[in-house]
Amino acid sequence: MQDSSLVAMDELMREGVTSFKLFMAYKGVFLSDDGQILRAFQKGAENGAMMMMHAENGALIDELVKQTLAAGNTSPFFHGTSRPWQAEEEATHRAIMIADLTGAPLYVVHVSAKQAVEQIAQARDRGMNVFGETCPQYLYLSLEEQLGASSEEWGGFEGAKWVCSTPLRSKAEGHQHHMWQSLRTNDIQMVSTDHCPFCMKDQKDMGLGDFSKIPNGIGSVEHRMDLMYQGVVSGQISLPRWVELTSTTPARMFGMYGKKGVIQPGADGDIVVYDPHGHTSIGLGEGRTHHMNMDYSAWEGFEIDGHVDTVISRGKVVVEDGHYVGTTGDGKYITRGLSQYLI
Repeated sequence: MQDSSLVAMDELMREGVTSFKLFMAYKGVFLSDDGQILRAFQKGAENGAMMMMHAENGALIDELVKQTLAAGNTSPFFHGTSRPWQAEEEATHRAIMIADLTGAPLYVVHVSAKQAVEQIAQARDRGMNVFGETCPQYLYLSLEEQLGASSEEWGGFEGAKWVCSTPLRSKAEGHQHHMWQSLRTNDIQMVSTDHCPFCMKDQKDMGLGDFSKIPNGIGSVEHRMDLMYQGVVSGQISLPRWVELTSTTPARMFGMYGKKGVIQPGADGDIVVYDPHGHTSIGLGEGRTHHMNMDYSAWEGFEIDGHVDTVISRGKVVVEDGHYVGTTGDGKYITRGLSQYLI
């Protein structure tokens, strides 16, 4: 963390960029060591920025990956086993410790392990400004069913479609059940997607014969509301909680509430009209709902009850009857304030 980066944080804050993401993994690319994280968190405590953290013990994972490949285990399944929940739990604990030491607010991204949730819950019980998010893949997909998938088309490499970090966890270990529970109890406050629209051809397939070379990430952004609504249908979460997780809380968390995340005089007039009686099937085929520029869908074949009918952005209809009718270039830069959850 160079001095110039700390100065840039203040400059960005003045421009309405009020959150910053750091990584405890990916040595030589994104990884920040504890001293660098300390300096960044000290700046966050000073200027009020939300410090976002990818919490995995990178040094431990790098060694496990090396050992796994040396043993001849090269398929996508071993991406998951070489990034164990203990590495996520420890890094989450360490990030919370540094936040406690400095007084910086902390937001832990894409939480997948129940033990990491417990670390966040304990910090919140102590009155700390610590928050967490999970993603649909950690609620619906698993190490066994997805990372271990194989088909003739991909010669046993199909699991690469679901390689992401933090990785999909073992369903047998109870992570999915605990994640849904944490959404009900507010131990986890938000659901994002960690959207990464990699294709299989020329991107994911770089990891044929070496899972460590598979680009990490799943494309999910257009399906987030639909996937989370299935939690309402199944009784995992209430309808008001669905709205909180997908709209109200993100607006508050990242300093946009009042303009975003609410219907009231003076707000931007952003409204989603959701038809609970519709039925769609996610996928690339005709009549399905995948529009992202990818050659596969991580959610292929998922049956969805309900669908987005109309979307209004700043008072203007941009989606009608499920079809985009907006205008390219109509987006507007949002200057964000501080998180409205800080205590």
